[in-house]
Amino acid sequence: MSTPTKITYFLLLSFFFSCQKNDSDVSVKNNTTLFDKIYLDGLEKNKKEKYLDSIGDLLKSKDNNSIVRETYLKVATEYYNINNLEKSLSSSLRALKLSKQVNDSVRIPKALYYVGDCYQNSKRDSAYFYYLQAEKLYYKIHDYDQLGRMLFNKAYVLFYDGNYVECEVEISKALQYFKKSSNHRFIYPSNTLMGNCLEKLVKYDEALRYHELALRDLEIMKSQGEDKDVIANYNLISVINICNLYDLKKEFSKSIEKLQDLLTEDLRKKSPRLYANVLSNLAYSKMKNRDYQNVAPMFFESLRIVDSMGIESEILYRKIHIGEYFLTQKDTIKSVETLKEANQLAIKIKNSNEILASLKLLSKLDKKNRLFYANQYIKVSDSINGVQKNTHNKYARIEYETSKIEDENKVLTKENFYILIVSFGLVLMLILIIVLRYLKYRNKELQFIKKQQKANDEIYQLLTEQHKKIDLAKESEKARIAKELHDGVMNKIYGVRMNLGFFNSLIDEETIEKRKVYITELQNIESEIRSIAHDLRRGSFFDGNDFNVLLSSLIENQKEFTKTQFKYLNEEMFEWTTVDNIYKINLYRIIQEAILNINKYANAKNCTVKIQRKDNDILQLSITDDGEGFDIKIKKGGIGLSNMKERANSLKGQFDIESKIGTGTKIEVVFNLQALSY
Repeated sequence: MSTPTKITYFLLLSFFFSCQKNDSDVSVKNNTTLFDKIYLDGLEKNKKEKYLDSIGDLLKSKDNNSIVRETYLKVATEYYNINNLEKSLSSSLRALKLSKQVNDSVRIPKALYYVGDCYQNSKRDSAYFYYLQAEKLYYKIHDYDQLGRMLFNKAYVLFYDGNYVECEVEISKALQYFKKSSNHRFIYPSNTLMGNCLEKLVKYDEALRYHELALRDLEIMKSQGEDKDVIANYNLISVINICNLYDLKKEFSKSIEKLQDLLTEDLRKKSPRLYANVLSNLAYSKMKNRDYQNVAPMFFESLRIVDSMGIESEILYRKIHIGEYFLTQKDTIKSVETLKEANQLAIKIKNSNEILASLKLLSKLDKKNRLFYANQYIKVSDSINGVQKNTHNKYARIEYETSKIEDENKVLTKENFYILIVSFGLVLMLILIIVLRYLKYRNKELQFIKKQQKANDEIYQLLTEQHKKIDLAKESEKARIAKELHDGVMNKIYGVRMNLGFFNSLIDEETIEKRKVYITELQNIESEIRSIAHDLRRGSFFDGNDFNVLLSSLIENQKEFTKTQFKYLNEEMFEWTTVDNIYKINLYRIIQEAILNINKYANAKNCTVKIQRKDNDILQLSITDDGEGFDIKIKKGGIGLSNMKERANSLKGQFDIESKIGTGTKIEVVFNLQALSY
């Protein structure tokens, strides 16, 4: 994972959670005697903790009321802000317990998500569990801003667990709720997280669009009076995100242009860390663009700044990039040395992605220890894959288990028991309605099957009659050929044989000339026999005509049991004799299945079945109706459609279907008649 991405996620999180923890419940006044916010803000960090401890001790002796519960939440927030997550968790759990005792519908979800915040970086599955519970409660009380926050928090957890597909789903839900309130303080981080998620899914253009939306949100926030310095910082972060995408798209020149504009002396003074990040990103983009001027000083200056701050994760990324830089300069010794340091630091802070990145580079560079690093890479990679495989469905299980617990709790209350009884009655009614509808549908289906069976019997009779006609034709042809052989060829051969026998003993010139005449006659007889043989081989001529009759009969027979007007179109000069039977069989079955679906579901007035032959080897079938149509995304897995597609694929054909609700359906099948011979 690249440096710009890591920077963005850290600052985005600090922005969002700093917002969410400072808006206390309006029902409780800020100037309560239990908690003095102004006095607390003026204290040093170590004194803040002692002050908060004293408030916690004081609260233990107080009765459970809204002020006490809200104060516990404020104390939890302040512990969180000074990074004492253990005490923040304790205060949040205490507020949760007291809120549940009096069924405080406002503070129960707030306490739940405060608990989730405390677990976010240590136990993500626990954080997800508490966010999920808070989400459900906020939905019940119609607090959609807070509901959107919980969806955002869930998406954040899923993102950092590598579950980018589900992350995209959750953040999409969050954006839907935030857009209703037009609260751009929440829309901005949501658009940014969506952009980062889409980047991981390698949807770079979509990711770029969301980061540009985030920039627009900042402009709106600026017009609404938000702090200019905060807006400037997050504008810078969004630009870094966009530049990171340019790098991934290998558009390094765009990234360099934007990052150079950000690199100001004012940024160095106000935010050295951000300055170091911009400097490192600019150096990285220049290196990838093969512009090595001042790249080394920029990397080392960035490393010096983050090293002075002791930020190990950012030191790690700088060292990996410096190792890559030495590699571009063909300084293998320094590159290996730097990457070894990066690998050790990655192992220390348990950054699995950078462990893999450093091991991969070392396995290519360090020839002496190449095998060792390659084995380590495989070992770490297998370990990560194993963890991801084991945790892939854990959040789905959390959703399921939370829902199950809620259902069990409902049964324990009298009010919910009555709800359950009413629900049970409604379910019975629904089941009854479904059963009645099913029986009605089943009856129609049986009637249709009966009609279809009748149609199949008629088709079978037609096939039988056609076979009889073919047999009669074959017998007639055999008799004709036998007559030709007996009356024509045999008589001619006998006459030639007798004359040749008569002339056999004579050797004069006249006899020799007559003998040549009879030899020529033998050649003519040979040609006649060959002609008869060719006639025999043309016996399959009936197949093409018969298949056309079958298709016409199939479509003509629909008039007896459907209101749909079926029309069959084909080229008059179409030669079915050149088409293999396997294509005819599958065409017939596809048309039969399509007609069945139209009769059952389409309610169409007209349907056209058309067969064309293009470029000699291309056979095209199209079936078009003006029925109700359907949503292909929902019904694309239907058995009938799957069977038709499988028949087309089995002959290396193309199967396409177009349908929209209210506009009818078009099925198109294209076969290359030479495909099976390749």
